[in-house]
Amino acid sequence: MKKVHPSSVTTSGFFYKNPVLKIKEFLAFLSTRFGLIFALNMQSTILYYWVYHVTNNKISLGFVGLAEVIPAIGFSLIAGHYVDQSEKRKMVVRCLSGYLVTAIFLFAIALPLTEKKISISLLVGLIYFFVFIGGILRSFFSPSMFSLFGLVVPREHFPNATSWSSMSWQMGSVLGPLVAGVFIAFFGIAAGLFAVIIVLILIYFPLFHIKVKPILKREKEPILHSIKEGLKFVIQTPTLLAAQCLDMFSVLFGGAVALLPVYQKEILHVNEIGFGVLRAAPGIGALLTLGLLAFLPLKTNPGNKLFLCVTGFALSIIVFGISTNFYLSFAMLLLSGMLDAVSVVIRSTILQLVTPDAMRGRVSAVNTMFISSSNELGDFESGVMANWLGTVRAVVVGGCLTLGVIAFTFVKVPQLRNFTFDGKKEE
Repeated sequence: MKKVHPSSVTTSGFFYKNPVLKIKEFLAFLSTRFGLIFALNMQSTILYYWVYHVTNNKISLGFVGLAEVIPAIGFSLIAGHYVDQSEKRKMVVRCLSGYLVTAIFLFAIALPLTEKKISISLLVGLIYFFVFIGGILRSFFSPSMFSLFGLVVPREHFPNATSWSSMSWQMGSVLGPLVAGVFIAFFGIAAGLFAVIIVLILIYFPLFHIKVKPILKREKEPILHSIKEGLKFVIQTPTLLAAQCLDMFSVLFGGAVALLPVYQKEILHVNEIGFGVLRAAPGIGALLTLGLLAFLPLKTNPGNKLFLCVTGFALSIIVFGISTNFYLSFAMLLLSGMLDAVSVVIRSTILQLVTPDAMRGRVSAVNTMFISSSNELGDFESGVMANWLGTVRAVVVGGCLTLGVIAFTFVKVPQLRNFTFDGKKEE
């Protein structure tokens, strides 16, 4: 029998390039992350569709995002302090339970008997309220998962693990809206929200395959001092601060997802399935890129690649804004997701590499504020701008503002341009 040389097994192949896939707890982490993102994206897609078709008002879409971003930002710094001083898996379990209770209430108000007995204004108000509760939960969940990531993955595997973590997130982002579109079209809003409940219950199974982790920060300190230390670290780390600001302003001005119900109904004239396909397009593009990164990991010039990808993202959003063809619009959203996936992996890896273990909760809480500001405030900004300028002008102007932010950051923060994953000193 022909013998296989050991070097051919240990220095090549899929699992050699992706060693984190041999870590059982990381696989459980991926399953948990995928399941929750799937459920929440499915839920948010249904809620955006529901609110717009009940109110027929563009700005009401913006208020959905605003209802989540206010608590997500307002509670983040406090959440980071408590996450650093708590057991991480227990915090994730508590957040998941909170999401489950919220999902049950949303399902209850979507039932025909309930919907017929309450006014439209009360219905929309209740939706905003439960989205607000979800924002509070998010402020605790995001830093808890970020901290848990650092406890199940060895530091030397952070770039590889970040790619797979991003892939699980994108898979949830893709499949959630697609499944939501199918449920809306064939089974109705209430059935879709009931499916969200089932998915949330199933997430407990992989989550409990992760062992209880040690608390790295045991010494107690005043909450204001703790929060101050987290903010101080982010502000005094130029690479981290610039990457977060670039993400925040790019998505704040360049995000167009919140206006997809308007494009579906008034510009592209497609049905609910078409809406789900458009909503999922960025995630599909991201999955394609992340799948490629599993075989061709990012290793060289991550800073320059970050700027190139964010620039391409802004340009694709501008073309999407002026498109009246469904296929071109889908292609541009697909391209935006492909480019954004690379920048997400780079930004997330920067965050993991530069953050001390004992500060992960607080630093991630600041990161949650940036993400919430970009995503949910971006939804609100899109709704207001569309109501003021018109839908197409709002998207195009947002894309142009994003290009301006990219140019400013490129010139002012050379540390980000010169960043490397190998820990070499920035120039």
